[in-house]
Amino acid sequence: MIRDGIAVGIATGTYGISFGAVAVTAGLSVLQACALSLLVFTGASQFALVGVVAAGGAPLSGAMTAILLGTRNTLYGLRLAPLLQFSGLRRVAAAQILIDESTAMAVNRGSAPAARVGFLSTGLAVFVLWNAATLLGALAGTAIGDPRTFGLDAAVGAAFLALLWPRLSDRRNQVVAVCAGAVALGLVPFTAAGVPVLAAGGVALLAGVLTHPSERP
Repeated sequence: MIRDGIAVGIATGTYGISFGAVAVTAGLSVLQACALSLLVFTGASQFALVGVVAAGGAPLSGAMTAILLGTRNTLYGLRLAPLLQFSGLRRVAAAQILIDESTAMAVNRGSAPAARVGFLSTGLAVFVLWNAATLLGALAGTAIGDPRTFGLDAAVGAAFLALLWPRLSDRRNQVVAVCAGAVALGLVPFTAAGVPVLAAGGVALLAGVLTHPSERP
């Protein structure tokens, strides 16, 4: 089980190289990119934030978009709290590594101890490797120089799409993605940069709120 968690951590964590590179491409410093991975630590939200900034949007708009995308982690917490049975400071610390991968490795275990091993081994592996990879990617992005020379000004959108693509395997997510994209495209001519992404995140959040009660936790 620990081996599986580490394997997932390696596969996911190394993608932090892409985030580090696109973050400095979007105008963030190496320190800011690393701080985002350390403190925010949820890939979709991080890519959304730097995507808004890269498009010229206000950092606040990027932050709100990131928060909207990160609300799914709250639902993960509601599901895992009675399963992991952490309390006090342990629960606070565990919240930092509450992500898609650590949740997936915990929910199907037959006992609380097994769920904890799956959760912790995966979450810690991803956390360590994601942050290390972010630093490497940020340093590499800084060394490249002007990102437009190599077409890296389009890297934020490409990286975010790559992160999103595996989640479009079922019909509901496809419908939500199309609706969110339509709202964003419709707002582009009339709003400031960052607002269309924020509105698209709102569509996804609304869809989650409307559909979650009909699902089993």
